[in-house]
Amino acid sequence: MSGGLLVAGTTSDAGKSVVTAGICRWLHRRGVRVAPFKAQNMSNNSAVVVGPDGRGGEIGRAQAMQAAACGLPADVRFNPVLLKPGSDHSSQVVVLGEAVDRVDAGNFRSLKTRLAATVFETFDQLRSEYDVVVCEGAGSPAEINLRDTDFVNLGLARHGRLPTVVVGDIDRGGVFAALFGTVALLDKADQDLVAGFVVNKFRGDRGLLQPGIDMLERVTGRPTYGVLPWHLDLWLDAEDSLAYGTTLGRPAAPHGAEWLDVAVVRLPRISNATDAEALATEPGVRVRLTIEPADVAAADLVVLPGSKSTVDDLRWLRETGLAGVVARRAAAGRPVLGICGGYQMLARAIHDDVESGRGTVAGLGLLPTEITFEQRKTVTLAAGTAEGGVPVRGYEIHHGYVSAGAPAVPLMTYADGRPEGARDGAVFGTHWHGAFESDEFRRWFLVESARLAGRSGFTPAPGTVFADVRERTLDLLGDLVEEHLDTDALWRLVEAGPPAGLPFVPPGAP
Repeated sequence: MSGGLLVAGTTSDAGKSVVTAGICRWLHRRGVRVAPFKAQNMSNNSAVVVGPDGRGGEIGRAQAMQAAACGLPADVRFNPVLLKPGSDHSSQVVVLGEAVDRVDAGNFRSLKTRLAATVFETFDQLRSEYDVVVCEGAGSPAEINLRDTDFVNLGLARHGRLPTVVVGDIDRGGVFAALFGTVALLDKADQDLVAGFVVNKFRGDRGLLQPGIDMLERVTGRPTYGVLPWHLDLWLDAEDSLAYGTTLGRPAAPHGAEWLDVAVVRLPRISNATDAEALATEPGVRVRLTIEPADVAAADLVVLPGSKSTVDDLRWLRETGLAGVVARRAAAGRPVLGICGGYQMLARAIHDDVESGRGTVAGLGLLPTEITFEQRKTVTLAAGTAEGGVPVRGYEIHHGYVSAGAPAVPLMTYADGRPEGARDGAVFGTHWHGAFESDEFRRWFLVESARLAGRSGFTPAPGTVFADVRERTLDLLGDLVEEHLDTDALWRLVEAGPPAGLPFVPPGAP
């Protein structure tokens, strides 16, 4: 077969990514050869994929997670267009894994025709190779101001004759109006592809929801395929840092006598905030994203995460007073970690004529290095060892490079013997994302941070395996789909395409 399905949403963060992953895992467990697809993603949370030619490429982190749900290695074709916002007005454009342009809202429109051709060609390739391609939309299909150039939502559905399921987040309120309005704003050709709905993040008595579901079907002629419950364990691999609350996950009780509090600074242009998720899987480690100086001052460990705009976010650190708090922590010997852009901020100086165009600016001066931004971009997997031969793996995505200064102690060493990152007392830095998914390295780093923070009673749990935590999450998604959605009806959609004779919901787009 050559089936497909589009999972659209009433809004961003309605749950499209997790519903897509859940459907992928359900199909995979049935023995179906299934692949994920998101035509265009806008996210600074990205993963590195190595293609058949050996070159590294970027895709959205959520699509890497969906690939795992399908039992597949990630492929750049699963997310052919990735937009990485560097400011409120411009984004880097990544096409089939490679950064090719930087655009603003005005000139992006002129690029869309070429991008659409790439997207449709890539989708057609996947559809010829797999039994089913489960596609994730972006934002809302009812963004009627953008419909004429859309290739992500119903533009893709029209190209592939994809039955479309619209997901609504009831936790936001107004879900029935949002689901109805999404259909009612579409023209007839688009409405003919919208087969029904899924209600997401429901808490409470399912019976109380039924009158609304019944009325929605009466006024749209389309069924609701199920109601997915709110579940606290679904927090890994968020597509955007705004999807996080204040505290990551559900911190389990400590294995030892004390907790370890970690404050991750929520930078305005934060990227790969998912680096902190692996820390949050450890019992006794409480990880919070914050912009509050008091939180940063009080934490046992502070993390400056990646940034898509290092120099601008460094200026924000200074304007908010957070830079001073971080400096005082370092002076007192209390641990600070910088990852990628956060690592670059810790340098003595940053020379940037590429990303921000601001030339040379002073860094925080907490590591004896200088950073220079270059046009070439490193996108690669990485492997090596840390102190004591501890194995560690990660991936790199950056334009900035250490151009001067030689740290006395590198944080890691590549497999070929080259040094990576830096350590100066209680200040650590690395360009490697994903390093804390290496279990032994994560435990080593947390023990060292606890020692520096004076938390002698903190002991990491020996049995936490990050890969197992992610796999349990994917299985949970598959379980929720099987238990709460009408999978027989979903299978009919995948197999037969959009139902015939769906009624038109006025007023529709002209």
